[in-house]
Amino acid sequence: MKVYTKRGDGGETDLAGGGRVAKDDLRVEAYGAVDELNAFVGLAAVDCAEDLRPQLAAIQRTLFEIGAGLASNPDARSEALSSQGATSEDVDSLEAAMDAAEDELAPLAAFVLPGGTRAASAFHVARTVCRRAERRVVALNRAEEVDEVTLRYLNRLSDTFFVWARVENARSAVGDIEWTRRGG
Repeated sequence: MKVYTKRGDGGETDLAGGGRVAKDDLRVEAYGAVDELNAFVGLAAVDCAEDLRPQLAAIQRTLFEIGAGLASNPDARSEALSSQGATSEDVDSLEAAMDAAEDELAPLAAFVLPGGTRAASAFHVARTVCRRAERRVVALNRAEEVDEVTLRYLNRLSDTFFVWARVENARSAVGDIEWTRRGG
């Protein structure tokens, strides 16, 4: 099977379950942003602490489920083609991961600049890409209903990446890079 089909050359793409939409359709923007996020999660996994890698693998699987759900034609969804997306248990898992990670950290006293170690920097990039994906899914939700658990999951996920960036810096004795005002 060839990877290319030439069907998208005119600026449209197929949805799972049938139908075609413009490549800049809100739905395509949403699942494309989730796919981009998933790629950055894979990049973060390259340099992060070993104990975080299984959690990142689970996050990648959930993001793929979310993307599959968003890529499905809402008028032609079938059990075989649609995805459940994120679950409440996935949200709970992120919250538990943040709680456990925060036990390693000093309380946050200031805004933190992105950076530090390579792993922390990768988590900061994943955090900002996650926020963009969340904005795209919120925009789609204004046009047609998106599962509310997906919205909660993306919101918690960006927070999780922020906490893990701090953990990576703390474990490397780099610490947070606090923002200070110019001239302050």
